[in-house]
Amino acid sequence: MEDQPAGTGDLTMDSAGTGAVESQRRRRRLLWWGRGENAAAEPEPARRMPTGKAGRAQKQPVSTSAAEGGPEASAPGEVAEPDARPPEAVDAEAVDADIAEAGSELGPEPVLVPHRPPGKRLLTTAAAASVVFVAASAFAGAMLQPYLADRASVDIKLSIARTATNAITTLWSYTPEDMATLPDRSARYLAGDFATEYRRYIDAIVPTNEQAKVTNTTEVMGAAVESVTPTEATAIVYTNSVSTSPVSKNIPSLRYLSYRLTMERDGADWLITGMNAVTQLDLSPKL
Repeated sequence: MEDQPAGTGDLTMDSAGTGAVESQRRRRRLLWWGRGENAAAEPEPARRMPTGKAGRAQKQPVSTSAAEGGPEASAPGEVAEPDARPPEAVDAEAVDADIAEAGSELGPEPVLVPHRPPGKRLLTTAAAASVVFVAASAFAGAMLQPYLADRASVDIKLSIARTATNAITTLWSYTPEDMATLPDRSARYLAGDFATEYRRYIDAIVPTNEQAKVTNTTEVMGAAVESVTPTEATAIVYTNSVSTSPVSKNIPSLRYLSYRLTMERDGADWLITGMNAVTQLDLSPKL
């Protein structure tokens, strides 16, 4: 067979079909390239965080231009992607976030325990403890009372012995210069008739002792309380007395004397109302 040359009409049809195919391919390439550029330029949408009621109230209002004009026209060949999450799902998440936030602010819910009355064992233990406490308090009070009474008695006896010692030392210690004032110095220790008798006795021996220049010194060696009541007491005082005079060439006269003192209470003080000599022993040297 002989080759037949192609006609002009055939060439025109082939070139037109080839051009249409090339144009369609170019359009597809441009569409694909435009999608790639839009995907690269479009930032990744930020993840929506649930907000409370206050946060939703503070959202900015939608611009009027966007509301009036609607969504902006996309570039040719760009396909708009619809929102994958419906509005209802976002509202549910926000409500859950509000509930969780309110629960965290209020803190853990208190646990209520039903009231249970105390059992018999607890009541018995409390009663026993009360009885033991009362008994211990009574025992301590019973033991403390005699102790306090003994302390008070000891203090009273010490006061009586101290008064008796100071009184005897003052009554029987004098010199020729101060013998005339002896009754006045001793008056604070004496009371009743004994104070009058002592003053009368000293006034009687003052002239003789002043003339002989007698000096007498009395030292208390010991004192003891014989008996004591709330208002009266009896004490015994043991003394050493030394007397000197130029008439006897200042040779000391030694005497050992003990006295029983009767005392009465006058407020906080004890006064001597009587004095009797119990022991008299003269130890003066004989020339």
